[in-house]
Amino acid sequence: MKIGVDIMGGDFAPEQTTLGAIAAWRELPKEIKLVLFGNRDLILPYFKQEGISEDAMEIVHCPGVISMSDHPTKAFQQKTDSSIVVGFQWLKEGRINSFASAGNTGAMLIGSMFTVKPIPGILRPAIGSLLPKEDGGWGLILDVGVNADCKAEVLQQFAILGSIYAENLLHIKNPRVGLMSIGEEEEKGNLLVKETHQLLKGSKEINFIGNVEGRDLFNKQADVIVCDGFTGNVILKQAESFYTMIKQRNIKDAYFDRFDYEDYGGTPILGINSAVIIAHGISKTKAIKNMILLSREVCDAGLSEKIAKAFSKEIVS
Repeated sequence: MKIGVDIMGGDFAPEQTTLGAIAAWRELPKEIKLVLFGNRDLILPYFKQEGISEDAMEIVHCPGVISMSDHPTKAFQQKTDSSIVVGFQWLKEGRINSFASAGNTGAMLIGSMFTVKPIPGILRPAIGSLLPKEDGGWGLILDVGVNADCKAEVLQQFAILGSIYAENLLHIKNPRVGLMSIGEEEEKGNLLVKETHQLLKGSKEINFIGNVEGRDLFNKQADVIVCDGFTGNVILKQAESFYTMIKQRNIKDAYFDRFDYEDYGGTPILGINSAVIIAHGISKTKAIKNMILLSREVCDAGLSEKIAKAFSKEIVS
């Protein structure tokens, strides 16, 4: 297995991204190879600092950088020597099994959509976020930002994508899927939620339990919670803000410690033809390391292949 890592992406690149890659390399089995995309001259000093050989990992020299402020589409077209563009080209050619970055999210989405491309049958790829449950388990919410405006058919697909993720990465058998609404009753919600409810209620591919409310995010009501990206992003940012306030007040709590994004590293883009992981732009060493370890989990689970298999059945039916 070869895991590609964008060393130039993120607010603290290349220092923290390189140190994160080194930390992951030290934990991974030696048969798993890391391929670093970035400026070789900026990467190697950290290898020397950490006392590892120059050939411990493969370095693909990429002098160009897509910054956080760059327009994603224009940058992807113009900066062909950048770490993100070259990384996606290697992924498309099968020279790496996955590609991960804490860089420009828009550029990562452009690469996913137009280089490796969506799985046939997928209307819109999605990204999710883990939900720490009060009972010690985990849940998933999606979408959390890629698709601000959705149709009911798109949310129906999110339910399937989320179920496959929960089964294969969270190891939840027959995950319960809830639809985020303003009430548990079937008739509650806006037009999108009401229409989606009818589609999910008749779906045989998922274990739909009905509507859930904001108070159900962290309890055991549902394993997968489906919503449009606008709603999901508001929920995600609110949870992050509560975690930040708790830390600022020096409150120690084992449950709220599980909201630390650095422990997760990133999230896969669901519904595309390969394994692509995106991480928070402010990721430092710990988060980058966990982003790379997550890349391995996604590859080991064969997530893209299982999604493709599920949607090939959908197309046939």
